[in-house]
Amino acid sequence: MRELDLRPSPISPTVDFSADGIQHGFLHLPYSRDDSAWGSVMIPVTVLKNGEGPTALLTGGNHGDEYEGPIALFDLARTLKVEDVSGRVIIVPAMNYPAFLAGTRTSPIDKGNMNRSFPGAPDGTVTQKIADYFQRSLLPLADIVLDFHSGGKTLDFLPFCAAHILPDKVQEARAFDLVNAFGAPWSMKMLEIDAVGMYDSAAEEMGKIFITTELGGGGTATAKSAAIAKRGVSNALKAAGILKGAVEGARTTWLDMPDGNCFSFAEDAGLIEPLFDLGDTVKNGDVVARIYPVGRTGVRPLDVHARMDGILTARHFPGLVKAGDCVSVLAGVVDR
Repeated sequence: MRELDLRPSPISPTVDFSADGIQHGFLHLPYSRDDSAWGSVMIPVTVLKNGEGPTALLTGGNHGDEYEGPIALFDLARTLKVEDVSGRVIIVPAMNYPAFLAGTRTSPIDKGNMNRSFPGAPDGTVTQKIADYFQRSLLPLADIVLDFHSGGKTLDFLPFCAAHILPDKVQEARAFDLVNAFGAPWSMKMLEIDAVGMYDSAAEEMGKIFITTELGGGGTATAKSAAIAKRGVSNALKAAGILKGAVEGARTTWLDMPDGNCFSFAEDAGLIEPLFDLGDTVKNGDVVARIYPVGRTGVRPLDVHARMDGILTARHFPGLVKAGDCVSVLAGVVDR
């Protein structure tokens, strides 16, 4: 173990995670800056504990321009009653709080992408310090972890809850059971294309039951996507035996991202014309989008082709695209 790994976290909670009852407070991170020499980042947190039982760690705002999670979790923090809980619920509605306040994917302080910053460092950047606190202090408390995501400003998704294929099939099955209980319109056996430093991986490597979502995009929430998030978190807590009540049944269709052929990327920049909408059936070789060069007229657009059969699950959101941007994501419909 490196020497810095033994250094204490600079973050101090203003709540006691071991005490029964409900507490609203902050994760207090000192942050000296030009406009506040002895300033701090104050990350809102709620903890509810009622006797013995499993612990759920619920997080949103891992990326600051994704809003369904914060909506559902700020609402849950004010409405959940401790007498309805068996065990403990820890709620952090805006995990990367500086990014959330700025409405950006990454932190305006250090450009840190929270979901690529684990395990973090206690003497690193602000984002690394937050990741380190979750890695060393909050994840060890949890039995299940639900981390809300959506497409942010650059992607748009079918609304789905997801878990990963894992080497531990018992852990994997428990995660997929919670995905099913969440009850999003779509449920995903998910493949990550850039998993290094992810919160997901940090939780799963500790043996935690980890589920996540993609609930829309475009840098906003809708009435439908917010309702899916609210119902889903309640269902997940009920299925885990933490919240009283029956799971609110909802039909879900299971999807699978089997390999890298799910993804299509832009090889040039320009104006993008989508040729399929979310939920449409696409065949291998179909042109899913055209990219028009914008420097002059009369130039043939670049065709972006599907690399497998499937359902269009995600697409590039802004009207202009850059080389290397993800244009589309396909997934196959599967039985579970």
